[in-house]
Amino acid sequence: MPVIRVDDLTFGRLRSPDLDQAEEFLTDFGFYRVERTADKLFMRGTGPAHHIHVTELGGPSLIGWAYEVKDRDALKTLSKFPGATGIEHLDEPGGGERVCVTEPNGYRIEVIHGQKKVAPIDVGRQAINSVAEPLNRAGELMRIPPGPARPGRMGHAVLGTPNIIETVRWFRDVIGLICSDDVYAGEKDHIIGSFNRLDCGDDFVDHHSFFCLRHERTGLNHFSYEVQDIDDVLMGHEWMKTKGKYEHMWGIGRHVLGSQVYDYWADPWGRTHEHWADSDRLNVKNKAELHAAEDALRSQWGQPITEKMLDRICP
Repeated sequence: MPVIRVDDLTFGRLRSPDLDQAEEFLTDFGFYRVERTADKLFMRGTGPAHHIHVTELGGPSLIGWAYEVKDRDALKTLSKFPGATGIEHLDEPGGGERVCVTEPNGYRIEVIHGQKKVAPIDVGRQAINSVAEPLNRAGELMRIPPGPARPGRMGHAVLGTPNIIETVRWFRDVIGLICSDDVYAGEKDHIIGSFNRLDCGDDFVDHHSFFCLRHERTGLNHFSYEVQDIDDVLMGHEWMKTKGKYEHMWGIGRHVLGSQVYDYWADPWGRTHEHWADSDRLNVKNKAELHAAEDALRSQWGQPITEKMLDRICP
């Protein structure tokens, strides 16, 4: 049995040397500023989470990311875990309480309860006609206004590490993630990637909220955010291209494991952020599977994975 089971992934936390530059990139990526202090920037999406991205002022680095629990008793339980903090009042916009633990690579995992929710932002998407439903927008012209994609929520975090087995075991044993798919290269016991999801019983959740990638370096591969629909992925791609100053990492395509339609961009310090739409959703009845890398780490359609995407690990 795990120490606790988290209920959702809520935000990522990075450190950057220039909050103006950080805000410009994140705004072009589609976030909305919810609050900014002298040394921290809080960005939200269209969903009810108070914020889904935090930037602290300092040298470029990954701090960690945060999960949410619905039951405060989970904080009490986790606070007794070796090395965990006590229950802290979160003295940041949105408030709430948290317990911080350190995963095996030294990054901070925050487990939060009671953070303030905000009113969702309506971005007004049109229905889509199809062969099966040809009149979903009968009489309406499809005219998508140019602009950034609009992330609704954080979907997953991806960490590179040479200590993949220890790291994955920690996320399963401490905060209760479960395996969706493991990926091997060569021999089946040589695991090079592990997709892990929330364990919410019969409730359906994203295919993964944490992917761990075997790499000689340790650090962030990417933070990932669900946008409104597939059109939003493509419109966001066009918007980022028009800016002419951001590094495109990979996409557009559709993954095999998770099935998301994806697009990846790096911030001014090289940290990758993903737009995606249309994930597989699984529950406790879906069993873990094992896949060869050549079958798993590819696109169903679209651009093959780039070497720079696989090798981009930012401490």
